Amino acid sequence: MFLPRCLPVLIGSLPITSHSEAAGLILQYAPSIPLWPQLPKHSKEGMVRQFLSGFPGLVDEGKRFVIDTSRVDFAEEMTEFYTDYLAAEADNTILRNSRFALKDDTAAGFHAFTELLESTGHQSQTVKGQVTGPITTGIGAKDMQGNSIIYDDNLRDMLVKLLALKGRWQAIELQRFTGNTPPIVFIDEPALVSFGSSAFTGISREMVIESVGEVVGSIQHGGALAGLHICANGDWGPALESATDIISFDAYSFFDNFILFKDQLIHFIQRGGILAWGIVPTGDPDIVAKETAEGLYAKFREQLKTLTSFGFTEKQLMEQTLIAPACGTGSLPIELALKVLSMNESVSAKCREYLENI
Repeated sequence: MFLPRCLPVLIGSLPITSHSEAAGLILQYAPSIPLWPQLPKHSKEGMVRQFLSGFPGLVDEGKRFVIDTSRVDFAEEMTEFYTDYLAAEADNTILRNSRFALKDDTAAGFHAFTELLESTGHQSQTVKGQVTGPITTGIGAKDMQGNSIIYDDNLRDMLVKLLALKGRWQAIELQRFTGNTPPIVFIDEPALVSFGSSAFTGISREMVIESVGEVVGSIQHGGALAGLHICANGDWGPALESATDIISFDAYSFFDNFILFKDQLIHFIQRGGILAWGIVPTGDPDIVAKETAEGLYAKFREQLKTLTSFGFTEKQLMEQTLIAPACGTGSLPIELALKVLSMNESVSAKCREYLENI
């Protein structure tokens, strides 16, 4: 079983344009569990667009993209998609060079990252990839009439399968850098906890659970640990009750709400689930500017003490903890993004020192 013991991990986005520079920063600040960088300053690396390549009817016009189901060959594109899906699902050698592979035009960070690992021979405990979840992507991607594609049963099914195999592709490709430890693939899915709100009318709990569960299962089938990264606030039940191995949550802002789901949280930890404790803030630049590693470590210790009241020891909790930023840093000024990375590394070091002496 993988026990992270408070190692630092990062969320993918950074506010720079050079993929090689970003990969170098990641090795510097998260050497034990490095990940490939996502740079949203590039138009095709936005959260929704980045993993849509290969989807039938995709029309990309610079910063604007839509799914055009009115194209005369759309039905043929759908048939080709399912043919490709069934072939790739059954044979990993076909998956490797299929439409489900990450390409340089949308995921140059993946290739810059793996090339850096190969050229340096960097040794890490494991490595991390990521894919945007089907709920967040399905709401953000629109058809020609401006409707979110998640509401169309056929489009949603194809989207789930597209993302499931993009996650599995990463799981398989990253294994060559991890030795006997499985790689990690996070599903970035903030919409998972928000489906009950008025903005998500028509999206049922069952739809959410089934869609996210298929992506989680596909990643695990590829030999990786699946993580759910959720930087929003709301109903944590579906995430905690899912088969995911890791839950990444915004502990800085939403810890008190997260622990309201006590029974589900207890079960998640008891079965060996890992918490990526997002104790380092990323949302408000003013808050990031005023925080310190010492203050965040003290906040973490207070939260840890609260969670021990659920029947766990500090040692068990910390062994099943990753120290993480609350979210990515792609929207921050570069100096504050680097501060987030530095504070995350420092809090992790303090936690590991404390854990060694328990």
